[in-house]
Amino acid sequence: MKQHLFILRQASYNGLKLQENLDIILTTAAFDQPVRILFLDDAVFALKNQQNPNKQNFKDTSAIFQALKIYDIHDLYCEQESLDTRGLKLQHLCLSVKLIKRHKINEFMQKHDIIISM
Repeated sequence: MKQHLFILRQASYNGLKLQENLDIILTTAAFDQPVRILFLDDAVFALKNQQNPNKQNFKDTSAIFQALKIYDIHDLYCEQESLDTRGLKLQHLCLSVKLIKRHKINEFMQKHDIIISM
């Protein structure tokens, strides 16, 4: 089976993009494809605890994140430097992620058959 890596880069509530991207990821996993997700840049804000999207009339994506487990998506990664530059720490996140240093990203990506940057 081919290993899929989805790279998320955009902020949580930048339109419906995150929600649509998560739908694509869940659909891929529903077909028993191995899926990993890498959060880079402003996408790390999607993982922040205690968000209130209802004030801006956006759907709360934290419920979708909880569905990742149901679809056997457990391999979640986050670039350490993306968290650091945005003042976030692991305890600020709603999901458990594995940290990857920026200089290791290329090596990590080479382990995947299909890479989709969103």
